Amino acid sequence: MRTQLLLIDPQNDFCDLPEAWWPRSPVTGEALRPALPVAGAHADLQRVAALVKRLGAGLDAVTLTLDSHHRIDVAHPGFWREAATGQAPSPFTAITAAEVRAGRFAPRDPAALPRVLAYLDALEATGRYTLMVWPVHCQMGTWGHAVHAGLQAALDAWSDAQGRAVAVVTKGENPWTEHYSALQAEVPDAADARTALNTALLAQLDASERVLIAGEAGSHCVRATVEHLAAHLPSGRLDKLVLLTDCISPVGGFEAQQAEFLRDCQARGLRLATAEEIA
Repeated sequence: MRTQLLLIDPQNDFCDLPEAWWPRSPVTGEALRPALPVAGAHADLQRVAALVKRLGAGLDAVTLTLDSHHRIDVAHPGFWREAATGQAPSPFTAITAAEVRAGRFAPRDPAALPRVLAYLDALEATGRYTLMVWPVHCQMGTWGHAVHAGLQAALDAWSDAQGRAVAVVTKGENPWTEHYSALQAEVPDAADARTALNTALLAQLDASERVLIAGEAGSHCVRATVEHLAAHLPSGRLDKLVLLTDCISPVGGFEAQQAEFLRDCQARGLRLATAEEIA
């Protein structure tokens, strides 16, 4: 059975790493902490690393997705200003098109207002998400953007032993649209092919007989990716998709969204399993 592992955003910024895993900035000497730690992620990715080691040659391919952002991004604080304070909004602030039209929030660059309103209208029309201002996370070129060290070591060992490269897919480089899913931005930008449906990745995943899925966070990027995968998989064979339930955790406060997602997956014919159940 040709088995592929799909690892969704297993990056430092999403991991609740113990302090011993925090490096020091060579500039300030301060600890570099995860920006958006997901409770349970460190243990999740250690289980994935153990699975990679155990499967070895039985794992035919690995695809790794990386959340990849600019510092100034429509979903980061520095993009916005709050009218009441003149300052950037706090992380975990939701911003709607109605609030922007009412003047409560505005883009830091006034010239961006028409584009931002068009984006928010289109985003809300999908019914999937409201714009969320997240902490600056997975900024390209930073430690937070890198893969969890234990998992990276396991992937490197697998690659060396099997003579195969890990396929890396980046998402989120376009600062004008949110890109939770590895397969398509929430609102594709017609001028940026990177935000359109990734048919090449769909075909690559569909070429396997079994696709094991793990990563962070189950309430957001894993969920969005799997929803798009289920909707667009060329073969329609959803039974080949296996969610590793002990290798996926939700953002704090969004536990219900992950639970709903897993129930929906099971109802649609996707398989749920723990890492230990995979042979």
